[in-house]
Amino acid sequence: MRWTGAVVLVAAVGLLASCGGAHAPTTTSVPLPPTTVPPPPPASATLPWPTYGADNARSRAVSAQGIRPPFRRLWTFHGRALLEFPPVVGYGSVFEEAFDGRLYALDPATGAVRWRYYAHRCGWASPALADGILFASFIAHPSCHSTFRNGELVAFSPSTGRIRWRQRIGPSESSPLAVDGVVYAADQNGYVYAFADRTGRLLWRVDTGAAIKASPTLAGGRIFIGNYAGTMFALDARTGRILWRNGGHGNIYSTATVSAGRVFVGSLDDRVYAFSARTGETLWSVGTGGYVYASPAVWRGVVLVGSYDGSFYALQADSGTVRWRYPAGASISGAASAIDGVVYFSTFSHRTYALTAGRGRVVQEWPDGEYSPAVAGYGRLYFVGLGKLYALVPR
Repeated sequence: MRWTGAVVLVAAVGLLASCGGAHAPTTTSVPLPPTTVPPPPPASATLPWPTYGADNARSRAVSAQGIRPPFRRLWTFHGRALLEFPPVVGYGSVFEEAFDGRLYALDPATGAVRWRYYAHRCGWASPALADGILFASFIAHPSCHSTFRNGELVAFSPSTGRIRWRQRIGPSESSPLAVDGVVYAADQNGYVYAFADRTGRLLWRVDTGAAIKASPTLAGGRIFIGNYAGTMFALDARTGRILWRNGGHGNIYSTATVSAGRVFVGSLDDRVYAFSARTGETLWSVGTGGYVYASPAVWRGVVLVGSYDGSFYALQADSGTVRWRYPAGASISGAASAIDGVVYFSTFSHRTYALTAGRGRVVQEWPDGEYSPAVAGYGRLYFVGLGKLYALVPR
């Protein structure tokens, strides 16, 4: 969770900037059952936007043909709280998690609330859909009047909101990831977890040695994630075994994106990094003029990412060379999305931009938004404002 200077948010800055003391990484594994976990039903592979970043590699890029500016507004949902992370779309609904710990299931045609859940904790993540289940993580924090001190991972029925299982974890602002019968989560105690998605049974747990605020990314049978000690990890997705680590990169809030054998991530040392997914070798790094909280999107060999320096960058994925740069004039903190060749990002000046991903030409702007602004599904663009979710359709 990142904060602006708004009065209502000031009180939490100090706590969220801290990461706690680093400690030695360890791996705790629970033996997997001898039977093979069945794959999820085919429907989960065709959900329009089932997880934070659109897919398991967190590419944040989809074709979604025809969903591009100019748009007209179809409906508006009033969340009555900050909406930092974007919704997920699938199983016939749009699922949005609000700052105040309320999780909503919305009708994609009308925006009507089908069901809601109150976690009595804060909601600082996107949920995830897989295997006919909705997964959501929550964080205990005084800013949402929570009396709890722990986080929680909860599995719901997407159609009714009925809780299937819940697991207590550390305070978590990481978006879960679910695939092949396993749901992965992380917390500010520094742990990465793997649970059986249907029962919540712990499969393994890894201590990375420092607080985690990023979300797990999966590619090639490996989980990729960075921590607030500035270390990137690759873990075996089945066992949790640490395959490689690469440290010394400043606090990592950004969630990694994996494409073509490279792992892309931003850091609070003002740089964007590319690592080898196989070995962990640093392939290149590019400096910006400010923190890179944002998680990159990758579209056709171009890394798309914003910086606190007020610029949005398009970098060549193979070399880090700047292909184009757009001066937005205000800090960029949230992840961008590339939808049908158009990239969307928001700034701290509460403005959202739609640019052509190939050349950086502005095609539309909106006077709302602050973090990660857009996902697509069911023929619509779902645009996230400060406390509102808009459903937009092409004119």
